[in-house]
Amino acid sequence: MTPIYVVLALLGLGLLAAAYWLGQRQGAEQRAAQDLRLEAEARDAAAAIVVQARAEAEQRLSQAAASVLQERQSWAQERQQGAESLAEQREQARQEAARLMQEAARAAQESQEQIRSNVAALELQRSSLSALQRQTEQERAGLEQERAQLKADMQQERQSLAEDRRETRQEREELKREIERLNRRAEQLDARGDKLSALEERLEAQQSSLQGQAAQLEQERQLAEERVFEIAGLSESAARELILSRLDAELEEEKAQRVRAMQARASKEAGRTARHLIAQAIQRSAAETSAQLSVSVVPIPSDAMKGRLIGREGRNIRAFEALTGVDLIIDDTPEAVMLSSFNPIRREVARHVLGALVEDGRIHPARIEEMVGKAQEDMKQFIHAQGEEALLEAGVPALRPGLTQLLGRMYFRSSYGQNVLKHSVQVAHLTGIMAGELGLDAELARRAGLLHDIGKSIDREIEGTHVDIGIGLARRFGEPPEVVDAIAHHHDPENGETLYSVLVAAADAISAARPGARREELEAYTRRLEALEQIAVSFPGVQQAYAIQAGREVRVIVEPGQVSDAQATLLAREIAGRVEQDMEYPGQVQVTVVRESRAVEVAR
Repeated sequence: MTPIYVVLALLGLGLLAAAYWLGQRQGAEQRAAQDLRLEAEARDAAAAIVVQARAEAEQRLSQAAASVLQERQSWAQERQQGAESLAEQREQARQEAARLMQEAARAAQESQEQIRSNVAALELQRSSLSALQRQTEQERAGLEQERAQLKADMQQERQSLAEDRRETRQEREELKREIERLNRRAEQLDARGDKLSALEERLEAQQSSLQGQAAQLEQERQLAEERVFEIAGLSESAARELILSRLDAELEEEKAQRVRAMQARASKEAGRTARHLIAQAIQRSAAETSAQLSVSVVPIPSDAMKGRLIGREGRNIRAFEALTGVDLIIDDTPEAVMLSSFNPIRREVARHVLGALVEDGRIHPARIEEMVGKAQEDMKQFIHAQGEEALLEAGVPALRPGLTQLLGRMYFRSSYGQNVLKHSVQVAHLTGIMAGELGLDAELARRAGLLHDIGKSIDREIEGTHVDIGIGLARRFGEPPEVVDAIAHHHDPENGETLYSVLVAAADAISAARPGARREELEAYTRRLEALEQIAVSFPGVQQAYAIQAGREVRVIVEPGQVSDAQATLLAREIAGRVEQDMEYPGQVQVTVVRESRAVEVAR
């Protein structure tokens, strides 16, 4: 009986599993509930099978015990005969009970294993169902996003379509207005065409009448000429010569007027072009308006250093002045001493030596001599470096070493407070720019501008003007003739042989006339202006004189009754010569003589 129950139990489990698989499609929640119910039923069926097997075993044991008791009564009677058979039956009953217990345990174990496998399968299906559910949720979220995006795109498309419709409607309205305007214009043109046709007809009629009048006038002119010839008593050829001679005189006058007009126009155009070139050059040249001058005051850490500089019985100061050629002035100025010398290079060497001695602290004649030699060598290298830097800044190819050294010496030369080397570099820039605008050699122009004041580097050591010294230096170092001519005539360009001297003179005037480029003491400036006016007023016939443009021009007003136009030109030349002879001034001074004649009459 036990295998039948097991088979039935297995069949029931199979039917339940089949029912589970069939009901799987009804949904995740129903499947989960059915899984739990099936699991409970399977457990209940297994428990029932185990209970039934145990009950059957107990029943068989009770039956066996009853039969044993019955037989025991018979055994008591037949104790001797049935003792062996009773033992055998007991053993058989015990074996049968053990076998039944084993079969029930095996059936229960198989049912439990089947239940476990079914539960594992259910767990797998549950996990797959949850994964499917999550995937479905994700797909649903994606669909919702796509639906929202589609709605937004549809809304945007609707808005763009509405805007296109509005633009189309506006364009249609504009086209309608344009068509109406063109229709009105066509009507106006038609009306104007009709008017023009009528005008052409009237013009043709007037032209025909004018042709008739011209022919009549020609006949009357011929008759008048014949009458004039008869009255004047001249032949046709004589009258023609008379008319041509008068016409020649009129044409000569007109030609002179046109020549004067062309000269004035050419002068005006040349002035405009010159101003344009100068403006371009000034605009493209950015230079310092005032360079640093040589410093002659040296700070010291304390006044006690002054005694060490003087030394025992003044030996240190005497050695310093003898070796440097500079006067060392030690006065009551706190924490400072002064250097005085007409040579700026010597003063600069002395400044370096004094600064090094103060910093070193060892001040005695031997140390001073050593420091002076070192400072002089350093100064030579510094001067050469300044010359090379000026060449690089001006864009001029390398010069000969001696000329480069002289160029660097101009770093310590100043003219009315303006550093000569910086001034020369600026003149080189301006000259190169103007030469480039005029189509000349810009490199040669920069070279001439850079070397135009080269004579000032040694004009305090050699007799002569800086122009003469510069000419000699340029020829000795083999500079081109254009450079020599620019050096020679940068103060009188009207005597120059090339255009480079004119350009250098213009650049020199521009650099010197820049606001703040040159400094002058107020007292000396005032004296110079007063001297200009006094020189001009000292000439006879001069009514008033005014120095203007910072002393670069003096305007002289003369009495028209005492000075004629020709004498005014001579007076301007004489005043300019007197200014050149009696005064010292930077740049140039323009003398302008003004002669004015007035005729006054009163109407009563």
